[in-house]
Amino acid sequence: MLLRGDHQLNETKVRKIPFLVDFELASEERIITETGCKPGYIGPIGLEKYVIADQSVLSMSNFVCGANEENFHFTQVNFGQDLKVPNRVFDLRNVVAGDLSPDGKGKLEICRGIEVGHIFQLRTKYSEKMKATFLDDAGQIKVMEMGCYGIGVSRVVAAAIEQNHDTAGIIFSPTIAPFEVAIVPIGYHKNQSVQQTADQLYQALSQAGVEVFLDDRDERPGVMFADMELIGIPHRIVIGERGLKEGAAEYRGRRDQAAQMIPIAEAAHFLRAKVCET
Repeated sequence: MLLRGDHQLNETKVRKIPFLVDFELASEERIITETGCKPGYIGPIGLEKYVIADQSVLSMSNFVCGANEENFHFTQVNFGQDLKVPNRVFDLRNVVAGDLSPDGKGKLEICRGIEVGHIFQLRTKYSEKMKATFLDDAGQIKVMEMGCYGIGVSRVVAAAIEQNHDTAGIIFSPTIAPFEVAIVPIGYHKNQSVQQTADQLYQALSQAGVEVFLDDRDERPGVMFADMELIGIPHRIVIGERGLKEGAAEYRGRRDQAAQMIPIAEAAHFLRAKVCET
C-alpha cells in the first residue's frame, strides 16, 4: 500500500474495501518472504501489480521511495515515467489538520473528543430469538432489524472527571457529585464537643435534604483533607476543637483558593445556601 511518509494508514478504512476485509499487518518475516526485502526499503517500482495506493499519493512528483534493496532508495520518482499510475486507489489514511472538509468548503482541524454515547447495530441477532417479525409489502414474514443507542453512565462520570480536575483530584459538578457537603471533624473520637457538633450539623443538613457526608475516621487532618479533595465533593466544612472555642468552623468550596471561617451556629443555613447557589 502506498502512503505518503507523513501519513498513517487507517486500518478500518482498509477493511471496508471489499477484497481487503481480512486485512492484517504482516510480520517482518512474512514481508521478507514475500518481497525479498526488509521493511523500510520496500517500494512500488517492480511491484506495480500488487500496488494499492492512497488518493494523496497520486498528486506526488519527484518523490523518494524504497528500492526493494536494503539501504537503498530511489529519488526523483514519478508516476507514468518510472512506474505505472496505480489503478487501485482508495482513501486509506488518517485525516490530518489542513485537509479539505468533506464538503470542500473549509479545512479540517484536529480536536480531542469524548465519547459518552454509543450506538450498536444489532441486526437480527435478538429479534430472531424473540421471534419479532413483520409482514412486508409482499405479505412475506420478515425478521425485524434492531439497533440500540444511549448514554453510558460510567462514560459520563469519566468524561466529567477528565474535564474537571486539578492536581489534588476530582472537582465534581454538584449535579453528579456523590455528596454535596463533606463534614470533616478533627478528633471526632477524641473530643465529645467536636463529635456532638458534627453529628448535629449532619442531622440538620440531612433533614434539609442536603446530601451530606460525615468523615468519622480516626485519621490525621492532612489525610482527611487530601481525601476530600481527591473525591471532589463541592463543599467542605471542618469542625475542630480550636474553632469551636471561638464558635466557628472552616468552610472551603472545592474550587476556592482559600478557606473562610463561618459561625458554627449559622453553618447549616450557610451550607444550604451554598448548595442552592450551585
